Amino acid sequence: MAARSTYLELSEDGGGSHKFYEVVQDGLRVSISYGRIGDSGQTKVSSFATEEKAAAAAAKKIAEKVRKGYAPAVRGVRQRRSVTRRSVESVRSTASQAPVLWRFASGAAAFGIFVDSERCWVGNQNGDVYTVTHEGTVTGRFRLPDGVKCIVADDFWIYAGADDGKVYDLSGKVPRVAYEIADDVDIYWLDIHDGVLGVSDRAGRITTIDHEDEFQWARKGQGEYAWMVRCDDDAVYHGHSTGVARYDAADGKPVWESGVAGAVLFGWQEADSVYAGTGRGTVHRLAKADGRTEAVYRCDATVFSCATAPGGRYVFAGDNHSSIYCFDQSGERLWKLGTGCGSAFSMQYLDDRLYIVTTDGTLACIDATEEAIRAAQAGTVPQALDVKAAASLTAVEPVATLETVVFDTVAASGDGVVVECFREGDRLRVRVVSEGYDPRWNVQFPKEVREAGVRYLVEGVRQSARGGFYRAYGDIRRLL
Repeated sequence: MAARSTYLELSEDGGGSHKFYEVVQDGLRVSISYGRIGDSGQTKVSSFATEEKAAAAAAKKIAEKVRKGYAPAVRGVRQRRSVTRRSVESVRSTASQAPVLWRFASGAAAFGIFVDSERCWVGNQNGDVYTVTHEGTVTGRFRLPDGVKCIVADDFWIYAGADDGKVYDLSGKVPRVAYEIADDVDIYWLDIHDGVLGVSDRAGRITTIDHEDEFQWARKGQGEYAWMVRCDDDAVYHGHSTGVARYDAADGKPVWESGVAGAVLFGWQEADSVYAGTGRGTVHRLAKADGRTEAVYRCDATVFSCATAPGGRYVFAGDNHSSIYCFDQSGERLWKLGTGCGSAFSMQYLDDRLYIVTTDGTLACIDATEEAIRAAQAGTVPQALDVKAAASLTAVEPVATLETVVFDTVAASGDGVVVECFREGDRLRVRVVSEGYDPRWNVQFPKEVREAGVRYLVEGVRQSARGGFYRAYGDIRRLL
């Protein structure tokens, strides 16, 4: 029997969904391809015992999509929609040079940064994510299918949000899709707290998605162009073109809305305060409880990014004139210096160092000690080390295939935790089958590798902070 293909599209006006879904049955095999129109998308292949069962499975998938509004189409007629990227409006700073210890040119404008005690992460618009030690050695490279919007951490896990509408878990050796955002959400920024994802978008909406990659709630703010989202146990904080809002984390109920002078272009948070950098050259510190303004930090140009020292002891900001600032907690400016490598799109402070990623794609490590800053203000700075990635460093790309291991071998070694995928209605869930875990709790687990009845070996699982489910981490292998 010749292969039979059914190609469907769902495209809505006003920036809504714009995606395709194709089902191809070829004998005992059913291939399903899906993604944004104009992209190659992802493909999953399943095999069945008979052609009749393969045909039935294909028909079921097609019917599901038709019920959701998909319709037959001709591939190539509709074109890919453009993805919003923050405009690069950066000029050279006239301030004295900051004491840059080392810098790494990632190859394209970079928004994503995360720094912990072990390493620094940088993600750029080419889809490259690098890991760099605090001493300035490149140790790893991932290659994602589209540009990186941001990099965030949630306990052990490191996530990268990309322009393809997906959020990738970078905690293992191979990037895996942890969340897949609806195609009508043009991601501007995201944050993750205890497995719950918050997404701010171009339309000024805030959307939350749970640990099973299932929609929780969405709200439309009073403004548009929402570059700020921060999440904690109780709330989601959302910054857009007209101000900052707080929503209840559980159900999205509005708690307060606070106007600030200028569109919000970046956000940060501490335990009791949120910080909003604006297009009017200010950073506002707002009380989480009621949204009142606690302090205003005034820069000389549009603020692209901000960060704090622990507890808000110092507040840092980066403007679109390639300058960085430091303020004390009350709002007094302590210093202003030039980066020498573009404007800071994102930043983070750790252990007397300020790490920035910039409009020209540089990850820079700046010595923020009082001694180094005083020397820089006097015109003395260290010779910056230009970090290079080794030519032999191979980029690791996302894959939906898994290494296979024999169960008897695993049982003998005692390594890892065994989990099992099972069907619950029209959903595929995962639970732990190793001893010592609650079998009623589901496991946060990549969707693209789930297959009913299959068992997997994961490096480990951890209980979520609020309980009720487990989170798998590290490498995943399929068990025979």
